[in-house]
Amino acid sequence: MIEFQEVMQRVKKILHNNNEEKKIRDRDIANALKLNAQYFAVIKKRNKIPYENLAYFCKDEKVSLNWILLEQTPQYL
Repeated sequence: MIEFQEVMQRVKKILHNNNEEKKIRDRDIANALKLNAQYFAVIKKRNKIPYENLAYFCKDEKVSLNWILLEQTPQYL
């Protein structure tokens, strides 16, 4: 099963590499995925992965969706 926390950790890694900020917060992830911060909090609590938003994020960042979801290499396209 794909774990919400693991997926979001990989999203954080991409955001950290791009922004070089020391700490990436949930609202930063929500913004990157083009989600409302309150909605992100709800799906985080429910462990619901926003697949469509992740697909667009991967397209914009040129990152493999397989890497984000399943940690399969290669990471970048």
